[in-house]
Amino acid sequence: MRSQSGPIDAEGIWRKVHASAARGGAALFLDRDGVVVQETDYLSRIENLALVPGAAAVIATANRRGVPVVLVTNQSGIGRGYFGWAEFAAVQRAMSSRLESQGARIDAVYACPHHAAGVGEYAVAHHPARKPAPGMLLRAAADLDLNLRQSWLVGDKRSDIEAAKRAGLAGAMHVLTGYGEVERAESAQLAEAGFEIRFGRSIADAVTLPILASG
Repeated sequence: MRSQSGPIDAEGIWRKVHASAARGGAALFLDRDGVVVQETDYLSRIENLALVPGAAAVIATANRRGVPVVLVTNQSGIGRGYFGWAEFAAVQRAMSSRLESQGARIDAVYACPHHAAGVGEYAVAHHPARKPAPGMLLRAAADLDLNLRQSWLVGDKRSDIEAAKRAGLAGAMHVLTGYGEVERAESAQLAEAGFEIRFGRSIADAVTLPILASG
C-alpha cells in the first residue's frame, strides 16, 4: 500500500524538512486543512486547493523572524484508501508554490495517515503520531532542534490543541476556520496553568502570538 511518492519513514509518516529550513528555538506549528488551506474534507485535488486568507502573511512573518514553520497534519484519507501519497505530494507542491509566490516558506511537513478506519498497515486506532498524540511535533523537535516549551501551534480542532499540550508547547491558538466553530468549546477546556489557549478568527490572527508579535 505504501508508495514511494514521498519521504515516508519506517512508521509510515510523511517526514520532509526543507533544505533551507530554519532550525533551533521556538517554532510555529500549523495544522493544514482548515488552517492554512480551506477545509474541503479529504483534499486530494489541486483544483480544490485554496489558501486561507492571511496564511501566507503569517508564515512569511515567521520566516523573517527566523521562526521555524512546521506543518503537522492528520491525513486519514490516505489511510482509508481515498487517495494516495502521490496526490498528497501534488497538493503539497501546489500549496508550497502558492505560498512561495507570496514570500512564504514552510520549513518542515509531517503527515500521519493512520486511523482506526484505515486499510492494511494504516489501520491503527491510536498511532503515536496521529493528533491528538504529540508524535509529529516530537519528531519535528528532534529534526529541527526546537524548543517546544516556547513554541506555539495554530489549529481548528480539539485534537490539534491537545497535541500541542501533550508535546509541552507554551500554548495554542484555536481558530474558527475549518471545524473551528464546532470544536471551540471543547478546545477551550484544555487550557491550564503552563498551557495557554488563545482564540482567533483565522490564522491571520496568529501574528499576535508571542513568537511573532513585535516586541
